[in-house]
Amino acid sequence: MKNSDPDKKPRLDKWLWAARFYKTRAIAKQAIEGGKVHCNDVRAKPGKEPRIGDTIKVRHGWDDKTVTIIAISQQRRGASEAQLLYQETEQSLAKREDSAAQRKALKGNSPAMAGRPTKKQRRDIKQFHDLDFNE
Repeated sequence: MKNSDPDKKPRLDKWLWAARFYKTRAIAKQAIEGGKVHCNDVRAKPGKEPRIGDTIKVRHGWDDKTVTIIAISQQRRGASEAQLLYQETEQSLAKREDSAAQRKALKGNSPAMAGRPTKKQRRDIKQFHDLDFNE
């Protein structure tokens, strides 16, 4: 996958959008400006020119993804083609799987709330909040 116009330099926000890390270029730009994207372990700017072999670290919610750029594209295509633009590192993949397993294990320990509390539960909560623990 090559640039449609070789004279036009690619931008990091456009590459992240084309690689389907973000739904829009505006969101990609906000993420870069918010410090959620690092290029070669340095905080990036939206206009940075990505190069083949660069290491990009992207923070998505709970997870950090570390990928290596394999190809440059400025056009957004299907997901299968977008995955050909980068390769996730083995350490990143293992770390994401471990953190997902930890979150899954912790989720089982927390009580499940089925929607809003009932009237009785609200009374109990209010009674608990009204208790004076300094006595």
